[in-house]
Amino acid sequence: MEKQTFLMSATSTVTEDVPKSEEQLDRSSDNLTLDCSSQAESPLQGLKLASHEVLERAQTHGRIKCSKCGGSRMFFCYTCFTLVGVNQQEIPLIKLPVRIDIIKHPNETDGKSTAVHARLIAPDDVNIYTYPCIPELDGDVHKAVLVFPGPDSVTLEEMSEHLNDIRTNSSDEPRVKRQKATEETEDKVNPQSCHLERVIFIDSTWNQTTRIITDERLEPLLRVELKTRKTCFWRHQRGSPDTYLATIEAIYYFLKDYHTLCLRKEYSGEYDNLLFFYSYLHKIINKAKVSAGKI
Repeated sequence: MEKQTFLMSATSTVTEDVPKSEEQLDRSSDNLTLDCSSQAESPLQGLKLASHEVLERAQTHGRIKCSKCGGSRMFFCYTCFTLVGVNQQEIPLIKLPVRIDIIKHPNETDGKSTAVHARLIAPDDVNIYTYPCIPELDGDVHKAVLVFPGPDSVTLEEMSEHLNDIRTNSSDEPRVKRQKATEETEDKVNPQSCHLERVIFIDSTWNQTTRIITDERLEPLLRVELKTRKTCFWRHQRGSPDTYLATIEAIYYFLKDYHTLCLRKEYSGEYDNLLFFYSYLHKIINKAKVSAGKI
């Protein structure tokens, strides 16, 4: 199975890209790229999403000051993790099967990250930490995984077997030797053995991940890779492959695959609303590109 290399951070100020007038619609599109230019190819098509009517109304009012930090924001404050100009009752909330911990690089601009989308849509199950702060992992190593590609990473199909190996190894062993499972064992994922409680993501540009990924506190964690996915992010890093995903994309795809491969349940859009903000921003940026004749 081909390994995926992906970027765990968005690469532009997310809501700063939202045009506020027809004039700005044309001007803002000059520096935008859209990886999923074909509507037929876009994985954002066919999602089971709550109505975007509330965001459409909020956009007409323009930016509003955040009541906590005073920053000028649209839809939400990426610093305070609060909604701005939008009522909580109008935004979808979902429950996740595992806890999501996001470790953000300290040099990443808050407004560049899509991690806040997950925090707003699943507030009970998502926490965001700014490195060097990380979630407490004592006693949870055998119940947590780190989503990050590399030579020691395993696929979701192999994850349960390796978590069981970690549980059965002595506590003084620094790291489980992770051998790739054979084709015969890949299809034997037992949902009863998916004792996963926490999933950790790194929110950083690819060039800045080394500082976090080499932290000894994360060393014992099993690393999991995603199947190859293509990003739809509108400000993709120049020169990087289209398998570099925004943080919210990586979270969504992990949960979708976990639902089908580990929980062994048919996927019926349970986590689609994680892309509630992302899909709307994608739509209006795409509109800007079309209006400017860029696509």
